[in-house]
Amino acid sequence: MAGRLQQELKQTKAIASLEEESLLNIVRTADALMLSVTASLKPNQLSPTQYNVLRILRGAGEAGVSCKDIAARLVARDPDITRLMDRLEQRGLIVRDRAREDRRIVIHRLTKPGNELVNELDRPIAALNKAIMSGIKADKLRQLVDVLEQVRANLEHSHLQKEPTI
Repeated sequence: MAGRLQQELKQTKAIASLEEESLLNIVRTADALMLSVTASLKPNQLSPTQYNVLRILRGAGEAGVSCKDIAARLVARDPDITRLMDRLEQRGLIVRDRAREDRRIVIHRLTKPGNELVNELDRPIAALNKAIMSGIKADKLRQLVDVLEQVRANLEHSHLQKEPTI
């Protein structure tokens, strides 16, 4: 009997292994989650990555954060962080200043409108998270977190992340 993913993809050939089915399910689910988050942020003309940056900057407070540190903290990597920061600055959501100790480093901080926007989005994003995970008991969610963390650990501790074979 074909699995749900196989049916969703309208794939007639069986998926080769449980490992492949698991990975395909992770990718398919991540895509669906990103579509949902993107739709929630669209009225505020923010991408999920821009929202993530605003949250990082809120957490950094008055000290601010360098572009390099922002890139390291992003949930999903973005190869063009500079242009992303340009767009947030143009909208008046962030400001940039040169670090006093090292003028080569640019420090990013939230503006008052940027802070207000990210605070305003806390409730709807929390509600979205709850709705997406509704009906899944806490022990199952903990298992899910543990399994996904193990997958990432496997990638970090292997050559697979550095030398993809696909």
